Amino acid sequence: MLLSEIPGTVIFAAATYLIMVAAFYLSKARRLHMIVMAVIIVIDAAFPIYLVLTHDWWKRLIIDGEILSFMLWMHLILVLTLYMFYGLQISAARRMLRGEGTGRDDHRRQAMGILIVRALVIITGALFAK
Repeated sequence: MLLSEIPGTVIFAAATYLIMVAAFYLSKARRLHMIVMAVIIVIDAAFPIYLVLTHDWWKRLIIDGEILSFMLWMHLILVLTLYMFYGLQISAARRMLRGEGTGRDDHRRQAMGILIVRALVIITGALFAK
């Protein structure tokens, strides 16, 4: 598959994933890390709104019958899992900023979960994209 055949939304999501991985490894630069992660969380929260506004979902889901596909429901569950991880991650980050020692281990483990789940969201989204 040529790069020109890949939808722009998939390229954008993959690029933000690479930025997220870089910010994960640059966690010692706390300010940069926090800004990049916060921006990516906002992008991920706004992405479904963009997709709803720019695609004909009624035709695709209802008329074409994709509402019943396993891939769609798997993708939706992964997105909800990602949002849950983001909530837990924000909570752990706030504990770390308050100086509580328990937040650091939770934050690191949740970060690994976010990287795995977000990669799966991008992969299932790419398989679902047209």
